[in-house]
Amino acid sequence: MDPTAKLRRALPPGTQAVAIGTAILGAASYLHLAIAGHSLPIRDMAGVSVLWTIVTSVGIGLFFPVEQELTRIVAARAVRGEGAGPVLRRAALLTGGILAAVLGVMGAAARPVAGLLFHGDLGLLAALGTAFTAMACCYLTRGVLAGLGRFGAYGTQLGLDGGLRILLALGCAVLGLHSALAFSLILTAAPLLALLATLPATVRAARAGPPIGWSELVGGLGLLVCSTLLAQWMVSAAVVSVQLLQPAAVDLVTALLSALVLARVPIFVFGSLQASLLSGLAAYAAQGRHAAFGALLRKAALVVGLLSLTLGLPAVVLGPWLIRLLFAAPPVLTRWGFLWLVLGTLCYLLAMVLGQGLIVLHRHRTQLACWALGAAVLTAVTLLPGGLGARVCLAYAAGTAVTVAGMLAGLRRRPGGPVPEGAAERALDAAAVDGSV
Repeated sequence: MDPTAKLRRALPPGTQAVAIGTAILGAASYLHLAIAGHSLPIRDMAGVSVLWTIVTSVGIGLFFPVEQELTRIVAARAVRGEGAGPVLRRAALLTGGILAAVLGVMGAAARPVAGLLFHGDLGLLAALGTAFTAMACCYLTRGVLAGLGRFGAYGTQLGLDGGLRILLALGCAVLGLHSALAFSLILTAAPLLALLATLPATVRAARAGPPIGWSELVGGLGLLVCSTLLAQWMVSAAVVSVQLLQPAAVDLVTALLSALVLARVPIFVFGSLQASLLSGLAAYAAQGRHAAFGALLRKAALVVGLLSLTLGLPAVVLGPWLIRLLFAAPPVLTRWGFLWLVLGTLCYLLAMVLGQGLIVLHRHRTQLACWALGAAVLTAVTLLPGGLGARVCLAYAAGTAVTVAGMLAGLRRRPGGPVPEGAAERALDAAAVDGSV
């Protein structure tokens, strides 16, 4: 059977809505940046590029792990017939604490941070803070909706977020708002409006239930946050590295973001398959079906390889022309740069697949060590002599390749030992909710 068809069969009921919402949100990212690129001067577009990159790297790294842990805990409670209200309240406190710490640091060092990232524009720094706030709220509610299998509401929130980004960006262009701040605030307004539209479904789902201890919620969260932050840093490091090392290179910053948006198309597609892959691996590990576990990992790796090849080759061949046409980006990147970015995305997706296997086997520290090693290699290559544009593209490919090699070594220790206490029950609970077993 075709591996993509097998993965599609593993998708839980309702995931089609999530896939549609993910597609709309992914398309909105492209259109938002394309409209901004045609509406703003290069210097202002560079500021929007850096802000967008930080939101989609640091923001995801901080708050997506909260969604993952919420999904796991709420799914297990749903199987036992327990309400998710106490989990949501405690997770809201945790998320609020993380957000307050981030905003506090940003506020205390506002001028130096704005000078480092946005050429001193405090308005863009404020827009970054509001975007983090919107993202924190959205991931909190999505964790509850996913854990309870409310994929319709989950997908609706994603789709509304994407649709509103497109409409608001078009509105800015039609009104002639040549303002980096206006295009940046779209990353706050769209997700918050989408959240309000789906909030009633979240509130209705948060029924009363037994209390939850802090240890259950934050037990593995620290390692997961660190791994996710490193992963998101690696996929977005090229833009931020140029901004930090050569702040005046606004042409290169704008072109790199546009190129990364093209190279990252397979990542958006893979997102809709990630949850079903995790639940399938968890079920096989809990049942001791080690051969099936390895086979699913290999098939998933084949899928992302074909995905990267199919979507990446056009980016290599047509990339320099496409970013000028779609994003009005300066012609400062060659096809070699696009090749390294595409290869880096391939390795990044392979690392995401292998990382799911390490998480299921409770090898969180191994996963974190691999991302840390890859980030160190990325940093070392970035600091080598030579043209900065070529270096940051090569660094992305080298760092993710080393991460994949480390994870392969970590998985060679076959899962033949006993499953950690409680892991089988948690895995089967989650898989039962997902409908994969």
